[in-house]
Amino acid sequence: MTPTTKRTRIKFCGITSSEDAAAAAALGVDALGLILVPGSPRALDLGRAAEIASSVPPFVSRVALFRNAPASAVHAALLAVQVEMLQFHGEESPEYCAQFGRPWLKAVPMAGLADAATLDAFLVAFQMASGLVFDSHGGQHSGGRGEPFDWARIPSQRPRPLILAGGLRPDNVAEAVRQVRPWAVDVSSGIESAPGIKDHAKMRVFIDEVHRAGTY
Repeated sequence: MTPTTKRTRIKFCGITSSEDAAAAAALGVDALGLILVPGSPRALDLGRAAEIASSVPPFVSRVALFRNAPASAVHAALLAVQVEMLQFHGEESPEYCAQFGRPWLKAVPMAGLADAATLDAFLVAFQMASGLVFDSHGGQHSGGRGEPFDWARIPSQRPRPLILAGGLRPDNVAEAVRQVRPWAVDVSSGIESAPGIKDHAKMRVFIDEVHRAGTY
């Protein structure tokens, strides 16, 4: 019997222009993240987010990212912007995340979960998520800072598909895939020339490096 193989999916987050979205789609990315967090250097207003989302070709998922947003703001975004999935990066509860009738991802704040027991409790609490985004934020840090965390802290038993984020770059993502074997990788600052400005050459190399890590 031929062993089952799986490729690592790729999400580019912090997309701020239709041009970057088109370039990412042409390179074969699986998902694009639109940040709807006021104050973020990659934040979009609803009009701009709607424009970018409407330009994305078929079979590329659009993900709207929120952090501690009022439920009314999420509902307003869903009316204005075409997205397939939601992603929550704050202190949202499982009940909050599940109320919008869309598949959702929850960020796991590795800097804010000091020990294995606390991490395990977090993963159990959010086991209804479509996937869990292991990121380096937590405490006073909100994410998007380009800082990795210790991948050895990721538990081998994973209740939901694991998306690896935090400090990924073209020069370390292949090793990250080989070591962690995530369902997907999620990158923002690691493929930029400046906050919110994607570098198309870095995007291409990042995808090539994920593919170089192979299937499993």
